Amino acid sequence: MAAPLILTPGEPAGIAPEITAAAWRVLRTEPEATFALLGDAAYWRTRNPGLAVAEIAAPADAHDVFANALPVLNRPLAEHPAPGHITAATAPQVIAAIDEAVDMAFRGEASGIVTNPIQKDALYGAGFRHQGHTDYLAHLSACHGHPVQEVMMLVAEDLRAIPVTVHIPLKDVPAQLTREAILSQARVTARDLARFFGIAKPRLAFTGLNPHAGENGAMGREEIEVIRPALDVLRTEGFHVQGPLSADTAFHSEARTAYDAILCMYHDQALIPVKTLDFHGGINVSLGLPFIRTSPDHGTALGIAGQHIANPKSLIAAIRLAARMRKAAA
Repeated sequence: MAAPLILTPGEPAGIAPEITAAAWRVLRTEPEATFALLGDAAYWRTRNPGLAVAEIAAPADAHDVFANALPVLNRPLAEHPAPGHITAATAPQVIAAIDEAVDMAFRGEASGIVTNPIQKDALYGAGFRHQGHTDYLAHLSACHGHPVQEVMMLVAEDLRAIPVTVHIPLKDVPAQLTREAILSQARVTARDLARFFGIAKPRLAFTGLNPHAGENGAMGREEIEVIRPALDVLRTEGFHVQGPLSADTAFHSEARTAYDAILCMYHDQALIPVKTLDFHGGINVSLGLPFIRTSPDHGTALGIAGQHIANPKSLIAAIRLAARMRKAAA
């Protein structure tokens, strides 16, 4: 039996307790989706009255109880925050849970990691110095002796979109959009689409940076000087690539049938179509890591925490995708 997935708690004051409980209720009849939560069992019970919770001693124990109770590797919080009200006291434990989940993955106790959303501004006071989960997980991999090129891929229905530049101001994108950035992200994407998605020879599309993909230099030269040369290199390496495409015509349903993944030049170019296509069901997948990691593609939603109205669809989809990726890689 495969090791279970490990679910991190994310920001406890957010909607994580509610969507975790809702996800377990949906998935409890799907053994392949078995997961164990690293979290505070008492707090999860408080936030979800009537929730069946089973405290377990080791991740493998999750298989024995998953059908009847939410398996929890109990890690008591220093403080139980009120829903919607973050506290600095829990920030070190939020980070520690990510660290522990990665340790479990490297030890083979977890077959993948699914991360609940974090509130980054709440973590900075505890020493967190990363843009988000993706680069922090890459940092932890390096600490384990596995330096990686991480890639953030967003998934919604039949769309897989990768932003080549991520959490930087738009004015800084042209300087950071390099041939090597495009090449390294494309190579990792192709490798992991084969490894985790069963696509032996992935078809990769690439957007342009400028409107109409620059119109042959009339609206910018990045397509001519950066993007096209990178694609030429990829072609010589045997990759199936197309582009640079005008971004305004690259995401409709007919266009999506022509590629398995599309690499976009900046954050919103990738995330707007993903969230438009399936706002509640989008998934964040970290490629390039030595372990599987998925996450819901939304934030902590502090404004609705505690109201039990948060949509768990994205977390459910993230858990199911992690299970499918594990099966494909087996």
